[in-house]
Amino acid sequence: MTVPTPSSSPDPHSSSTSAAPQGPDGADGAHLARGTDAAQTAVNDAARVRREVRDAVGCALGVTLLGIVLGLLWVWLAPRIPLFTDGQAVYLKDPEGEEAVGADGTFVLLSLALGAVAGGAVFLARRKGGVGLVLGLACGGLLAAVVGWRLGVMLGPESDVVAAAKAAGKGNTFEGPLELTAKGALLAMPFGAVLFHLALTGVFGPRDPEPGTMDDLHDPAPGPDGAPPHR
Repeated sequence: MTVPTPSSSPDPHSSSTSAAPQGPDGADGAHLARGTDAAQTAVNDAARVRREVRDAVGCALGVTLLGIVLGLLWVWLAPRIPLFTDGQAVYLKDPEGEEAVGADGTFVLLSLALGAVAGGAVFLARRKGGVGLVLGLACGGLLAAVVGWRLGVMLGPESDVVAAAKAAGKGNTFEGPLELTAKGALLAMPFGAVLFHLALTGVFGPRDPEPGTMDDLHDPAPGPDGAPPHR
């Protein structure tokens, strides 16, 4: 009579214990990590926006001060318009003269030159550039052009032609007011500042890192001990 040998089948209790489902800790940890990354990204974006706004405001205020220089140079260099009075009316002494066009051209040239100075100074101060600096140059350049225009008119010859003619007297010549007939000239300074700054940034600014070579893309992953794999 033979004694039956015990069955070698696995214990159902032990198998059920070992196959127990994993708890939700892993999923909660993944969700927590993603939430932390999203919060950090939001904080970084907010800090970047604040920095861009500070750069824009500071740049605009600094460039606006160049409007004083623009106004003084315009008064000094712009040609004068000679007027003649006969006691009854005021006439251009030289009807074919180009003094009025010359005043506008002088304003445009001075605006472009000072805009280039502003763009170069901002590039030297902040070589990395940024949207805030470009916006600051554009807004500050426009404000500087308006300041220079109004300052030049205020410091130039008398803007009241009738009063100037009475002061000059019958049969005499006097200088006409300094005017900016083409208001589009106000865009010369912001255009020059932004264009020159972008040109300097494109030529001398920091470069993006070069992408990896094709060999790097096909390199196998390192071994488990960190050693490079054998080819």
